[in-house]
Amino acid sequence: MRILRTEPLRLRAGMSVCVMALICCAEVAHSQTCLTAGDMEEPTRSALVNTATRYFDMAARGDSAALRQNSIASVAANFSGIETVVKDNQANFSGTQAAARAPFLLKAEGTAPLERAEFLCGVFGKSGQTADSAVFVIPNLAPGNYGVVTLEVPSAKPLRTVSFVLQLEGKDWKLGGFYVKETQVAGHDGSWFAERARAFKAKGQNRDAWLYYMEARDLAAPVPFMYSQLTDKLADESEAVKPADLPGGGSTVELPAGGKTYRLTMLFPLAVGQDVDVVVKYQSADVSNTAQTFQDNMAVIKALVAKYPEFRDGFEGVVARAVEPTTGRDYGSLLPMKEIK
Repeated sequence: MRILRTEPLRLRAGMSVCVMALICCAEVAHSQTCLTAGDMEEPTRSALVNTATRYFDMAARGDSAALRQNSIASVAANFSGIETVVKDNQANFSGTQAAARAPFLLKAEGTAPLERAEFLCGVFGKSGQTADSAVFVIPNLAPGNYGVVTLEVPSAKPLRTVSFVLQLEGKDWKLGGFYVKETQVAGHDGSWFAERARAFKAKGQNRDAWLYYMEARDLAAPVPFMYSQLTDKLADESEAVKPADLPGGGSTVELPAGGKTYRLTMLFPLAVGQDVDVVVKYQSADVSNTAQTFQDNMAVIKALVAKYPEFRDGFEGVVARAVEPTTGRDYGSLLPMKEIK
């Protein structure tokens, strides 16, 4: 058995990585079913909500030891990530009353892991999802019964959701995954980012629109493997403005700058305080010479804004991160937009 880390579009400080027990091997005959809160028997629904609330209380007390004791074996053996997230968020959770959203029960049948488990939850209309439906897509999922419970923490600043992936072992629901997601960044929620994306689209600034849609989708889902009517709508809207000249999804873009050519690998928005910046990652053979890497970062930032001047309207700054492809080591620099000449 190995641990697969399933992570959001990108991670911010204070956000967690969900750790789930997954096994990789060939797919066999199987079936997947999902029960919404209205489909479940009351004892099951109560057990899921009560277990998630109890685990949240442990996190609010900073009791990582108790959470670990109540985790599935593979998560307990690799618990440092969850422990860090609990420590980082304890002050936000302490003394708060979390409210549970309607839970979901996912049942994966079979004798071997599912290469791509897809769970359709609730009622779907002729156009797809409805206001109360959801889809969960999880790769390499071991057969079993899983619960997904999201708690809202309205008193946390900024507002947060805490989501638990629970796995049934015997009669007990054990911790199989843990997410903490901010529902607002830079003082704004997903609806604000979606409206800004539409405004950029109307002005023909499709790159800004694409990146703002990206942020809106990220804020709309409490866990990255969940899709709703809203996330589907945002995905459809964003496809209409998807630029072909930005890196991402495994494709790279070459950017000439200062007599060199840099290979860009990723571009995404990032909230820092009350600012929304754009982050660009590029390949670097060696980042150990930080003085030279800083100069490369500055060259990439200036060339990026020169190539895509619309970024001046959408972002307060640019972060360039040089990344060594073989080691993953990186070195980043930030330049406020007003200082980019």
